[in-house]
Amino acid sequence: MHQLDDSTRTELEAAAFRRLLRHLDENKDVQNIDLMILADFCRNCLSKWLVAAAEERGTELDYETAREYVYGMPYSEWKDKYQMPATPEQLAALETRQQKKKAQE
Repeated sequence: MHQLDDSTRTELEAAAFRRLLRHLDENKDVQNIDLMILADFCRNCLSKWLVAAAEERGTELDYETAREYVYGMPYSEWKDKYQMPATPEQLAALETRQQKKKAQE
């Protein structure tokens, strides 16, 4: 990737990001809590990263607009249709993950 010019690298990164969003959209059964447990990020994190990237470039992008882009619909709609209540096991696993992260800091 280092041999690529900045424009090409940015285009490839953007294409990979769009593919990640399509993959998440095609796998709505993967819950945000599962992503947080396994990878320490979720769809909401992607939304926040988009907002932060916009701010770094002097562009305004509000969080709800970013979430709608990431989720492919308003978050409230996605939540009603696809978000399942977290199980006790998921909550325990997330707590363990967060404790390990704090211990590493």
